[in-house]
Amino acid sequence: MLTIILMVALLGLLALFAPGPVRRALITPHLLALFKRILPSMSDTERDALEAGTTWWDAQLFSGQPNWSRLLAYGRASLTAEERHFLDHDVERLCELVNDWETQQQLDLPPQAWAYMKSQGFLGMIIPKQYGGKQFSAYMHSQVVMKLSSRCSALAVTVMVPNSLGPAELLLHYGTEEQKNYYLPRLASGTEIPCFALTSPYAGSDAAAIPDLGVVCMGMHEGRATVGFRLTWNKRYITLAPVATLLGLAFQTSDPDHLLSDNDSPGITCALIPASHDGVVIGRRHHPLNAAFQNGPTSGNDVFIPIDWVIGGQAQVGKGWRMLMECLAAGRAISLPSSSVGMGKMAVRGTGAYAAVRRQFNMAIGKFEGVQEALARMGANLYLMDAARTLAAHAVDLGEKPAVISAIVKYHVTERGRALVNDGMDILGGKGICIGPNNFLASAYQQIPIAITVEGANILTRSLIIFGQGAIRAHPYVLREMAAVSESDGRKALRDFDAAFFGHVGFVLGNLARGLWYGLGGARLAAVPDAGAPALAPYYRALTRLSTAFAVMTDMSMFVLGGELKRRERLSARLGDVLAQLYLASSVLKRYEDDGRPEADLPYVHWSLQDALVKAQQGLTGVLDNFPARVLAVLLRTLLFPFGLPHRPPSDELGSEVALALQTPGADRERLLADGHVASDAADPVACAERALALLPEVLSIEKRLKDTPEGAALRHLPQSLSAMQQWLATAKAAGSVNCQEHNTLLEYARLVDGLIQVDDFAPAAAHETLGSYPRDDAGVVEASDKPGTSGTKAAYTTMTESQMAPDVNPLTQGKASPRQPA
Repeated sequence: MLTIILMVALLGLLALFAPGPVRRALITPHLLALFKRILPSMSDTERDALEAGTTWWDAQLFSGQPNWSRLLAYGRASLTAEERHFLDHDVERLCELVNDWETQQQLDLPPQAWAYMKSQGFLGMIIPKQYGGKQFSAYMHSQVVMKLSSRCSALAVTVMVPNSLGPAELLLHYGTEEQKNYYLPRLASGTEIPCFALTSPYAGSDAAAIPDLGVVCMGMHEGRATVGFRLTWNKRYITLAPVATLLGLAFQTSDPDHLLSDNDSPGITCALIPASHDGVVIGRRHHPLNAAFQNGPTSGNDVFIPIDWVIGGQAQVGKGWRMLMECLAAGRAISLPSSSVGMGKMAVRGTGAYAAVRRQFNMAIGKFEGVQEALARMGANLYLMDAARTLAAHAVDLGEKPAVISAIVKYHVTERGRALVNDGMDILGGKGICIGPNNFLASAYQQIPIAITVEGANILTRSLIIFGQGAIRAHPYVLREMAAVSESDGRKALRDFDAAFFGHVGFVLGNLARGLWYGLGGARLAAVPDAGAPALAPYYRALTRLSTAFAVMTDMSMFVLGGELKRRERLSARLGDVLAQLYLASSVLKRYEDDGRPEADLPYVHWSLQDALVKAQQGLTGVLDNFPARVLAVLLRTLLFPFGLPHRPPSDELGSEVALALQTPGADRERLLADGHVASDAADPVACAERALALLPEVLSIEKRLKDTPEGAALRHLPQSLSAMQQWLATAKAAGSVNCQEHNTLLEYARLVDGLIQVDDFAPAAAHETLGSYPRDDAGVVEASDKPGTSGTKAAYTTMTESQMAPDVNPLTQGKASPRQPA
């Protein structure tokens, strides 16, 4: 293997410096013939997926020489005055109309929330104003989903789906004028509730292989004969299907009688079908991990629809897969990354405050190093997640359809979200595992696997999409070589292939030389953007070096493995990890500059950048450790890392800085948690934690003043209970050790903390019902529910009532705060 590689490399070097005509006459034809034999075949669906969307910053990372000045020059994502007002008022109002616990119990949003969403245009945020929509930016769309997710997952999903991949977006890009004029105003006003049915039981991740079939035929519609489709489908996991009035449907097309063209099987087609149409079956609800958003199956058998119902009309028959891939390239950058960040902001806000006020061994648990280690991961992960989703949404607003970047943020933001929630659960301990209105993290912990699973399962996204698509789309030469090989004009193919191949050879040699130079210490001379913060210059240089190493390993992997690389999923996944960490680190650098370089954010910046560098390094070494050409792997390791691995994980000291920042109330903490929702209801556990944290500096000041007094000694050894604190306060006030204001502050703080640390309990029957004893038919299947959402009726699931709750009284379960009153 090594001999062949060296021979090919030598031939490439000789050919690189040969005169163009000589090279094209003697060498290039043989290389072109070789490539035609060894390049793997590509299906139409694979080609559509590869060609969907655009390349952006990912192409710079593939180049080995990222232009950091270009990244910083893209500008900052921002909201218009109209968007800011909507976020601060309309979105805030919608959040206040919903309680996550009550939504889970009712398995639906309250009727007033449904009505408000429709009347205020939440379901038409992406629809242009000419059709009655909001015409919000992608960044605003992301901000809305994020804020709603910090309050209630069902609320966020209900708003997210109509504004994501579905009828509205498909109509905007591909619909006929007649379809747009009819449906878009109805979608914008909420008159129509849409869903989009793609996934089938036997075609989940392999969505292009859906078995659902539409046969072109003549049929009767509204009393006249017309060309249409006889449809049979069986779909599942369809969000909003139980309440949808308009069904978007993807199906394979068959035209046996050639009524449309000579093509027997035109491919996947997308159509819009009213849910009330004869033969449409909306099945019974799924119940995904106790989430209350509407989700369920739909089916139909021999349902006739006219060809006018195809999105885009007859001209778009068979083009549905490309339509879906192009829209998903943008939509995947917004929905799930935004919802994961919103959930993360809620988790960090509540957990950080809890760690600061919860005491064990007479010390706040947030001061324990083990807890600080988890808090550091939570805070830095949130900073990075928010940076990554903001940059991706900004790319969409710049006119990009960033297919590779959207896959990166979908996978890595949801995975870091999962890690963030797991850390929060570890810190909360027993409080985190008891479900009830007093537990702010249980829903996120239960439901995070949903984000991991949908819009491309994370295993698939990591193993096949991120690098598999990026290596062809974002690489500066591979797609050009493939296009030349497929060119039917022989002379043009030879000319194009010659330019692409030998440009590729020069590209590889240049990266090999830079990789060696950087490895020997030359990375200190790598370019740093003039606009970049001087304190972060080492990170720009380190990322440039890793980008060069990534470019080298990409080309070596494709050269050694060829088409086999597509089947070597673990190697492909590790290369994708490197690319992803380079993007994530880029987004952190961009965020820090866009935010005006706040010095207080540097702990988050340093921690997340160091973590990304280590993970990128691990990806590269993982490829080298498992590279099939072992001798070449040793040579590459020596070239790229001649003095060993340069990057180390964040230090304990840095982690403590991040943990302290999460427990310190003020503007710096709020910048990390910006635009997350905090309920005005004092009974809300996160709101309660925030109020306790706000009082903490004053409480600590009082405790410090009392430190050397008898009352202070008694306070330090006081049992951690509200009743003991009340007795101590009465004694201290009578002795004059605390004044009236201090008494009230300490009493309110004690009540808030006592309410915060309590967990919910229920009467046995109520607990049985709360934990999911649903009515079942004789076969053990959950009974069908009414259609919620449009009429406000409840699903036919057994739910807990207030009267069944145990009469446990604390500020949270009572729904009442303890106001400050004169002592």
